[in-house]
Amino acid sequence: MVKSRLYIGPNLDTPGLTTELQGVDASGQNVQLPVVSEKAVTIFLNNQEIVTAMTLGDYLEELAVGFLFNQNMITKQDKIEQIEYDEELSVIIVRTDRKTNFEEKLQSKIRTSGCAQGTIYGDMMDKFESIVLPKKTTISTSQIINLSRKINTTPSLYLKAGAIHGCVLAVADEPMIYMEDIGRHNAVDKISGVMFKNKIQANDKVFYTTGRLTSEMVLKTVIMGVPILISRSGFTEAGVSLARMAGLTLIGRARGSKFVALSGNERIIFDANTNASEQINEQRSVQGRFNDA
Repeated sequence: MVKSRLYIGPNLDTPGLTTELQGVDASGQNVQLPVVSEKAVTIFLNNQEIVTAMTLGDYLEELAVGFLFNQNMITKQDKIEQIEYDEELSVIIVRTDRKTNFEEKLQSKIRTSGCAQGTIYGDMMDKFESIVLPKKTTISTSQIINLSRKINTTPSLYLKAGAIHGCVLAVADEPMIYMEDIGRHNAVDKISGVMFKNKIQANDKVFYTTGRLTSEMVLKTVIMGVPILISRSGFTEAGVSLARMAGLTLIGRARGSKFVALSGNERIIFDANTNASEQINEQRSVQGRFNDA
C-alpha cells in the first residue's frame, strides 16, 4: 500500500467489542462463541438531541460527525469546535461554531430500511439533488476482483464473530478505511466522519459495502461524493433508481470474479477474463481441499 494513504482497519483487540458466551452446538457439545456488542449512544448537535443509535461502540466521534454530515446537519464549511463523550451517560456531543436547530425537521423524519435506526430522508434528498459526481474516475474489472479479495481476507470482526456489516473506502483496489458496525449505515457514517475530520477528497474514491444496495446506501455514498459503490450483496429497486438519477456507478453481487452493474457502466473498464479467473479460483479451491485431506 502507498504509504501516503491513510489506513484504518478493524482492531480485533479493542476491549468490549465482543463477549465470549457459552452455548451448545448441534451435537450438544459446549462451545464458547464470540458475540459482538451492541450499545445505545445518543448523539447531540450543540444543545439539541438528534438521535440514539444502536452501535458497536468504537469510533464514536467519527460516527457522530459522519452521521451529522450525511444528514445534512453539518457541512464542509462548518467548524467543529469540540466533541465530548460521556461514557457513563453514553452521550456524544458535537459542538460547532454555527447555531443549529433541527427540532421541527426531526419531528417529521422518515425512517428508512437501515438497521437499528433510520435516516432523515428529506434533508438527505435536498443535498443529494444538488450533487454532481465526477465522471473521470474509473475502475477495472481486475481492480473490482482484487478489492473484493483483499476485503474478504482482511482480519475482521465479521470473520471473528459475524452479525456485523463492513464498509470500505478505497482508491481503485487499495483499501484506505475499513469500518464495521452492527448497522451498515453506522459503518458508512464512521467512514464519512473520518473523511470529514481528515479532509479526505471523495472524487477519486470507491466505496465497498457488505450490505445490500438500498436507497439509504446510495444516498449516503452520493452525499459523500464517491462516484463508485460496490457490494457483494444485491440491490433494491429504489437504490438503483437513485443511483441512475445521480449517475452513480452501482455494482452488486460482487463475488469472486462475478458482478452485476445496474448503473454507471461507463466508469467500468472491462480488462479481465472473468471465465479464466473463475477457473483459477476453482483450481485453488480444489488444491486447498486436497492439501487439507
